[in-house]
Amino acid sequence: MAKATVLFRILGNIESYICRTLLSVFVILLFLQIISRELFQHSLSWTEELSTYMFVWFVFFGASYAAKLSAHNRVTFQFKLLPPKVGVVMEAISDLIWVCFNCYFVYLSYDFVFHKMNLFWKSQTLGVPMKYIYLILPIAFSLMTIRILQVNYYKLIKGIDIRDPESLEVEKLMDSDKQNSKSV
Repeated sequence: MAKATVLFRILGNIESYICRTLLSVFVILLFLQIISRELFQHSLSWTEELSTYMFVWFVFFGASYAAKLSAHNRVTFQFKLLPPKVGVVMEAISDLIWVCFNCYFVYLSYDFVFHKMNLFWKSQTLGVPMKYIYLILPIAFSLMTIRILQVNYYKLIKGIDIRDPESLEVEKLMDSDKQNSKSV
């Protein structure tokens, strides 16, 4: 299992660096576009297209990173109504359904990008083959699947609860509010 932990750490660092780099570069490109328009009355059309594609890649890598933190929006209040062990099992089943969806989407997007996409489709301004733009779909959903499995491994096998820090904070506030209302 040490190999899996090393793999997760490498993936975590790669996702983090890719997200930071994409965010920084597309913000700089948009800033340059604004400066170019306002000061020089000249538009750099390639910056808009590139920043749009970078933003899309940022969103998909960010979704994978959110899966690592177990920070995706999900409805979990019904699990609290069940006995704790049943709630854990039901949440694991819902994650399994999510993994199945992701695997199916990886299959569909891979098939589309590598078998069904027209090789001559190119981005309008940059002239980059659209295959490279759409490649984020199988990559991101594969990474998201790995992250979902990682979170469930830590939760179910190791007993470590990996959840979004904000949701843990909200839970603490709700628990303290319940205790305050009981004491009154």
